[in-house]
Order: sequence, then structure tokens, then C-alpha cells
Amino acid sequence: MAKREEILSIIDQHLDSERFRQQHWAGTFNEYLDMVIADPRIARNAFQRLYDMILHFGTERYTWMKQDFVHYKFFDDPIDNGKDAVFGLDGSLMRLVETFKSAAQGYGSDRRILLLHGPVGSSKSTIVRLLKKGLEHYSQLDEGALYSFAWSVEEDGRKVLYPCPMHEEPLKLIPKAARGDILAKINDDLPQGRHVRVEGDLDPFCRRMFEDLLLRYDGDWRKVLDHVVVRRLILSEKDRVGIGTFQPKDEKNQDSTELTGDINYRKIAQYGSDSDPRAFNFDGELNIANRGVCEFIEVLKLDVAFLYDLLGASQEHTIKPKKFAQTDIDEVIIGHTNEPEYKKLQSNDLMEAFRDRTIKIDVPYNIRLSDEIKIYEKDFSDSRVRGIHIAPHTVEVAAMWAVLTRLEEPKKAGLTLLQKMKLYDGKNIPGFTEDSVKELREEHPREGMDGISPRYIQDKISNTLVSEQAQIERGINPFMVMNELESGLQHHSLINDEEQKKRYKELLSIVREEYEDTLKTEVQRAISADEDAIQRLCTNYIENVRAYTQHERVRNKYTGRDEEPDERLMRSIEEK
Repeated sequence: MAKREEILSIIDQHLDSERFRQQHWAGTFNEYLDMVIADPRIARNAFQRLYDMILHFGTERYTWMKQDFVHYKFFDDPIDNGKDAVFGLDGSLMRLVETFKSAAQGYGSDRRILLLHGPVGSSKSTIVRLLKKGLEHYSQLDEGALYSFAWSVEEDGRKVLYPCPMHEEPLKLIPKAARGDILAKINDDLPQGRHVRVEGDLDPFCRRMFEDLLLRYDGDWRKVLDHVVVRRLILSEKDRVGIGTFQPKDEKNQDSTELTGDINYRKIAQYGSDSDPRAFNFDGELNIANRGVCEFIEVLKLDVAFLYDLLGASQEHTIKPKKFAQTDIDEVIIGHTNEPEYKKLQSNDLMEAFRDRTIKIDVPYNIRLSDEIKIYEKDFSDSRVRGIHIAPHTVEVAAMWAVLTRLEEPKKAGLTLLQKMKLYDGKNIPGFTEDSVKELREEHPREGMDGISPRYIQDKISNTLVSEQAQIERGINPFMVMNELESGLQHHSLINDEEQKKRYKELLSIVREEYEDTLKTEVQRAISADEDAIQRLCTNYIENVRAYTQHERVRNKYTGRDEEPDERLMRSIEEK
């Protein structure tokens, strides 16, 4: 009994009744108008709200390669303690946020489809998932509050609430003839870029309700408003409120009603017509995403008919539900695609109109080692990997190889690919300045758009963690991971070119050699104060000398391989 109460009290501590009441506020149109006058932000459009949401979490400025960058802390995923954090893509994210800023101010990019383009596993879907999650969270805060409304009508002697099916902004209830003057009053003291903009008409259902009530009250608009209940709107992907996600299916099963809604045939008998908005389900992804964001997964795999729906949705901010006129929408449309589909779009002359209405944001792989390491440190942290020790440098060597596969050979004489990677990561190499690094980057602007995906690295580290050797030794080391990375290339589904596989294996040899050098440096530093380590080193030296003189191989207990005697080890000891 006591334990049950203790558990229930823990639940009580995590529930905020006052916050719940705020998030379920309901009131009159007049009360809402007072709120807008006091804080016009609550009437922001979708782009304004999304941009403000990102800025809400703060920014940091820094310089890299003599370029100024802004790091938006929102993309560290502070909402979920870094679960979906994006590392090392500040350049791409800056371009994305600048597009949101331009759209928020109504400079034209609000009439474009945003297309995140990049190789597989480059965080495109993670970025969109973050935006959706951020909007959900922001709409629950006072700073991100937004409102919609419902119609309160009497039926059979009782009051019934009909929520606006497309979560419309309540200010849309103001007749267009008066709307401009009212918005001018509201915007009086606001800077130009922060002006409240309310565009378009109500959705067909609300327009029908409005007109019916206006007829009943002989044109008395104020009496119509007595039937309006303004309510706080909390965006939610799961509840399909303000956040939509569309994923293409095979061409035979694609139907545009999934985007723009469909007739409710059960209600036709009740209302007498299939063109009555009360007999229509405004539940397509573009309908329910109104006031928020709609994600299109692999957007370029959509049927052409769907893409034409998107043209109107982006350019005109309208959609065409079956049997109804063009319906206004206010939402951010963002899609993502991989390189092969984008190349098809580029070569398809019939899709010129779609290309013209698209803003492409490249989302490449990381080319900075320190950022790539962060991805795997997050995935394979001590809190997630229990009972298996991950040796130092294990994650680093995997990340190093991944980054090397994404870089192009430098044109500068005397500079190796490994040195180039170190320069990109901020290391100092004699003879190279920041200007040199900038020139290196400009030589190959597509760096990061090809190479090994982080998913492959994650999969191979995971395989190593569950391997028999790891279970026996209760740990993994860089050699084990490198072996797994190399063996996996043979069956890599996206690499069919044998020359490319050969190059990747050569890069793995470079990484292995770099790790061995690092290891020897660290060992030499450590053994200077460790007699047992000196003894082990001597034993290792003797084993290698014996094997060398007898033309035998030495068993490497870390990699499990029989290897040639280590001449570099023997020479380094003999030369001291």
C-alpha cells in the first residue's frame, strides 16, 4: 500500500496541473483578440514559428577555414538530451535556417519546397525529425503558443463542438474587407520582419459553417462569433495535428486523397451531397499539417501526379481537395532525397517546373574527424554499452577511416590524404596555413557527398560488440573493429566497384598504420614509469626476434591474426 502511494506520488510530481490547464485553454474570439494585441507572436505563420523555435534554443558563433559559422543549439537536440543531435553540419544547417528566415519575412522562399539532398545516412531525416519534435515541444511553451477554434452549435437541444478540421488561425474569421486595417493596427509597433500576416480564406468546412450562421443572423458577424470557441493548439505528429509525414508507396497504391482528404461516403446520405464539406474528411497529410510542417520522405520517388499537388501547395499555398475549390494552407513543406533520385530529376525535362520551385540544401557527410567521432561516442557511450569495454581509440580509428573515404586526394605536392584530414580537423602541419586549408576545401567542393556512411560504421561496431571474441574477452579494440570494417566491404550493398573497394582497403591500411604509431608513442610514454610494462615489452621483443630468426609468424592476441614479426618494434628498441 505504502509503495503504491510512493509510486503514485512520483507520477504526481511529474504532472503539472497548471500547465495542463494553460495548454487546454478555451475562450471567446474577443479574448483571443486581446491576447493577439498583447502578444502578436501567437498569430505567427508556420515559417515564422519554425524560425523562432530554432532561435529559441540559442546560437554560438565560431570561425573555421576563415569562414564565420553559426551553430544553432537546437540541432544538439536539447529536448531529448542529444538523442537526435546532428554533428558537424553547421554549414548546411545555416543555409537551411537562413531559408527559414527569408521565408518568415515573406521574401519568396516561403513559396518553395525545401529539399534536403545528400548521400544515404547523412542526417537528412534526422534534421526533419528534429524540426517536427521541436515544433511539438515549442507549441507547448508560452513562447510558442498558437490557437485554433471550434464551432459551438446546438443540435437536438444540446451544444455540439465541431473543431476546425485544418486548425485554422482564428484571425481568418475576420472578413477580408476589414482584415487589412485590423492587421495594420496590430502591426503598428512591430518591426517589418515580425509583422503578423494572415492570408487566405477559411477551409471549406469552416467557410460553410460561417456562411450558414451568417445567414441565420442576417449578416450579423458578431453573433456568428458567439459560436466560436478559440482553443489552444498543441502540435503533435501522433495526433496528426499540425505535423504530417508522407511516405511514397508503389505507384499502383498512390492516391492523391492521402494528401488532400477524401469524401466521407457515410455522411453523404445525412447531408445530401458529396460536395458538402460536412461530408468530407479533411485528413490528408497536407490538411492536417496546416499551421505546422509536412515531411515528404524520399520525395522524388513520388508519382508525378503527387508532385504536381506539391507545386500548388508550395507556390500558391493552396491544395485542391476532391469536389472543392482551392483551399488555402499555411505550412512548411520539406522533403529529402538521395543522390540517384536527384540525378533523375535533373535529367527529366518534364520536371522543370518542380525543379524551379525547389530550394536544394546539400547535407553531406562529416569531413571533420572530431565531429565524426561524436556520432559514435553518442551511440556507443558507457551508458549504452554495458559489460563490454571499448578500448581507447576504437571509435576514433573507425571515424578516421570513414572521413578518409569522403575526401579527395590533395593536389598539393607533399601532402598526404591523412595530413589533409588532420588539417580539416584543425591540426597544425608545418608549411600549411588557414588559407592553405581553405584552398584545399575549394579544390573539391563535393567532398562529403560520397564515401562511407555513418550507418555502415555503426553496424560494424555493433557487430564487433556482439562477436564471440568480444564476449569472451569482454571488450573490443581498434584492430577488431578494423577487421570487421574490412570484411564487411565484400558484401557492402552500395559498393559494387572493385576499384573503390580496393581504395577503401588501402585507406584502412593507412588508418591501421596511424593507429600503430599512436599506440607505440603512448606505450613508450607509459612504460617509462612501469617496470611490468618494460618486462612485457622485452618479452614481446624476444618473441619477435625469435620468430624473425626462425622465419615464423607471430600470433597477435588483439587481432587474432598470425602476422609477420614486427620489424619496427625490434628496430625501435635496438636503436635506443
